[in-house]
Amino acid sequence: MKHLNAVFIGSIFLATSAAAQTAPALTTFSVGATTVTVSELTTGLQVPWELVWGPDNFIWMTERGGRISRVDPTSGQVTVLTTLPDVVTSSEGGLLGMALHPDFATSPYVYVVYNYNDNGYKEKLVRLTYANGTLGSPQVLLGNIPAVSTHSGSRLLILPDRTLLMTTGDAQNRPTAQDLSSVNGKVLRLNLDGTIPADNPVAGNPTYSFGHRNPQGLVRAANGRIYSSEHGENAEDEVNILEPNRNYGWPTVEGLCNLADEQTFCTTNNVRQPIFTWAPTVGVAGLTYYDHPAIPGWRNSLLAATLRGNKLTQIPLDAAGTTAGTGVFTLTSFGRLRALCVSPQGRVYVSTSNRDGRATPGASDDRILVLENRAFIPTATTASHRGQLNLWPNPARHTVTLQRPTPTTSAVTVNIHDALGRQVRSTQFGAGQASISLPLQGLQPGFYSVKSDLGTQRLVVE
Repeated sequence: MKHLNAVFIGSIFLATSAAAQTAPALTTFSVGATTVTVSELTTGLQVPWELVWGPDNFIWMTERGGRISRVDPTSGQVTVLTTLPDVVTSSEGGLLGMALHPDFATSPYVYVVYNYNDNGYKEKLVRLTYANGTLGSPQVLLGNIPAVSTHSGSRLLILPDRTLLMTTGDAQNRPTAQDLSSVNGKVLRLNLDGTIPADNPVAGNPTYSFGHRNPQGLVRAANGRIYSSEHGENAEDEVNILEPNRNYGWPTVEGLCNLADEQTFCTTNNVRQPIFTWAPTVGVAGLTYYDHPAIPGWRNSLLAATLRGNKLTQIPLDAAGTTAGTGVFTLTSFGRLRALCVSPQGRVYVSTSNRDGRATPGASDDRILVLENRAFIPTATTASHRGQLNLWPNPARHTVTLQRPTPTTSAVTVNIHDALGRQVRSTQFGAGQASISLPLQGLQPGFYSVKSDLGTQRLVVE
């Protein structure tokens, strides 16, 4: 297995990891003075709907038909974790967004939203548990959401306060977007157990914001602001800054408040206008935030994947994150683009959506593309947490190497704990040692915490 570093570690080994991507270039394009190379990570997928960079340094992926997998970002190997049996696809419906618990080592939960049948077509939010290389133990956190074959949303985002945002579409029932008794046409905010937070805008109500048509992108940027991308009807697609208890205008307002009836409604209802629009609509889908030195021209920008538009849009932000500049369009020769994520090394992974029934797929569709600056080498200022214990390979199967930044002056103990906090293994650096190997025989596949005097790191055992 190639040497990989955990998301949270970072070290001199990032330089090795950054240079590891050597797949043949499909094309290149310029971002300022930087040449971005586009290559193929994996092919033959079926409508990959969500890409999430996981704590194991792998890409976690949903496909609309119900499959959840981990994708090795070096080899492209796809490891299936589960195929949800009750997912029902219908036009745009199926398995949609996904989020991983931020404390995955101790709370190995995966949150997904998907459509299903139960006396009609519905949508639900489900929590799965990761153990022994598979996902299981489904727990429904929110169900019976009215749905049709289009306008289901739905992206998920876990906030630092450990609450979950979930976008829902209007399910082609426009008035529900303004109806606070309905969960459709909203961004919902829930606790991670599915209960309603006590500090939600309306007591006992899951609504965080309302007046949405079909939001399918959701990201929190480094500035702390939450951004959402949303499908308009015909005139304008949107990028919004989400604020609690704000009205985003649908169905009276589409895009900006620039028509007479829209202006009246916006003034009366305190509508929050988008910071960026596409006119006419491009079918905006996934949204992420980029602020990595690997591609300097994309720093402090949103990146949006578009379906009908067949392009990636860079949306530069001002320092406060409240104003968007002029969009820059790239990646125009790969068809429909749906999901994207960013690695700690500054690579951008983008999934195509040419097998969703609205395009003519190529032989390798659907696929995940890699966008990277192959000339970028991390420096001491761009590699973070250099004082931590480094683990490699990670994920590991038989043995893991523990590497300290400097040799110890006296004996130092390292303890391994499982996801329940139980100590399952212990080893020791002798005086003067900087590197030791730890056998993993007898440990079940899963997530572990490695605790030493340098802090706690996460280890994935396969």
